[in-house]
Amino acid sequence: MNITYLGHACFKLDKNNFSMIIDPYKSGSVPGLSPLKEIANVAISSHKHEDHFGVDEVKLSFARVDTPFGMEFINTFHDDKEGALRGPNRISIITADDLKIVHMGDIGCMISDEDLEKIVGCDVLMIPVGGFFTIDANQAYEYYSKIKPGIVIPMHYRSEGIGYDVIGTVDSFIKLFDDADVVKCDSKIELDKKPECGKVMVMPPLNRK
Repeated sequence: MNITYLGHACFKLDKNNFSMIIDPYKSGSVPGLSPLKEIANVAISSHKHEDHFGVDEVKLSFARVDTPFGMEFINTFHDDKEGALRGPNRISIITADDLKIVHMGDIGCMISDEDLEKIVGCDVLMIPVGGFFTIDANQAYEYYSKIKPGIVIPMHYRSEGIGYDVIGTVDSFIKLFDDADVVKCDSKIELDKKPECGKVMVMPPLNRK
């Protein structure tokens, strides 16, 4: 499976000639990111804010290819007031062969132990770390400590020329880890086996202007 970080909270998963886009953003909704020019078999979204719900920006392929992905969702909130501030959010659980990928969307709260059990030990955890609109770095680390994923990919943070001024950078998150646990890699990674436990993969957005 290939995982590509397009930017903000948007990822592309490719496996067996089938591709999925998670949380595509609308053109112009995220400072510093170029418009999406992606073709995929399916596009899914965690919620309907424009920086996550640009499904019409993705050109859908209707090639007859069986999906290798299984999908399950957990309904959560975009804030810690049961959605009163920013509405609902949906966690996506994506499986392929023996790999489990979890995309937390714009999670803004802690979830129940029952729901947490569904994602504990996942192979890849994609989680927001920038705060303000979502959980912050410390809350993301709390999730990491409970979930114990194979690798964690931080998302929804501000970097040079990219993202919203009110959210934090990835630095606050990665400083919570030992240097040996942080890997700065390309915008695309390939998973051909279950990953080692406890790695932070910092991926530069492919679609930066």
